[in-house]
Amino acid sequence: MNCYETLVIIKPTLTEEEIAKQVELVSSYVTEQNGEISAIDKMGMRQLAYEIDKNPRGYYAIIYHKSPAAAIDEVERKLRYNENVLKFFTVKYSNKKEIAQFDKLVAACSKTTKEEAPQTEEA
Repeated sequence: MNCYETLVIIKPTLTEEEIAKQVELVSSYVTEQNGEISAIDKMGMRQLAYEIDKNPRGYYAIIYHKSPAAAIDEVERKLRYNENVLKFFTVKYSNKKEIAQFDKLVAACSKTTKEEAPQTEEA
C-alpha cells in the first residue's frame, strides 16, 4: 500500500449537506478499492485561480489515504464522471522523507478535527 493525497474541488453551488455527501462519496471510492482513509481535511470554500465551468469559487477537500497503486486509476475514473467535482488530482508519497511528511499532515489534520469536534457539540 502506498500513501496518497487526493485533492478534490467540489462545485460551490451545492448545499452544505450535498458537499458533505460528495466528500463521503469520494472517500467511499477509495475504500471500495481496498484503500484506507487516514484523514480528511475539509478546507472549505476558496477562491479559484481561474474560473472552472463559470465557477469562481470551489469547496476544497483533501483526502489522505493508503491504497494499492491500481486503485488510483479507478478512483480517478469515477471522479472524472462525477459532475459535482470541478477538479481533482492525486499526489503519491514514495520515499521516506515524503512518507514522514504524509504522517505529519495526517497527524495535523487529525489534531484539528479533534479540536473542532467539542466546539460543534457545545454550540
